[in-house]
Formats: sequence, C-alpha cells, structure tokens
Amino acid sequence: MGIIRSSFSFLMGTVCGIYVAQNYNVPNIKKLANMGLAKFKETEQSYRKPKKKNDDD
Repeated sequence: MGIIRSSFSFLMGTVCGIYVAQNYNVPNIKKLANMGLAKFKETEQSYRKPKKKNDDD
C-alpha cells in the first residue's frame, strides 16, 4: 500500500502530461531552450569588449 500511495501523484502527473501532450499544442522545451541559449550567446558577442593586442601574452 505504501508504494501505491507514494507514487500516486507521480502517476497522475504522468497521465495528465500524456493527455496534454496529445491533445494540445505544447512547445518543444529543448528547442525553445536551445534557441534562448543561441540568442544569449549572440547578445554576449555583440556587447563583449574587444580584445587588446599585446605581444606579452
């Protein structure tokens, strides 16, 4: 009885997630995160200070 009670919320969340994914237009989170990361890198490159040219390095 303990396993069923402790995993009930996990199972209900899984069932609800499957239902929502099949019946609604859910965005691809991995694609969305990669797009945000690429935008962040682009912004970082545009605002980065230029490197100094020294012969000591």
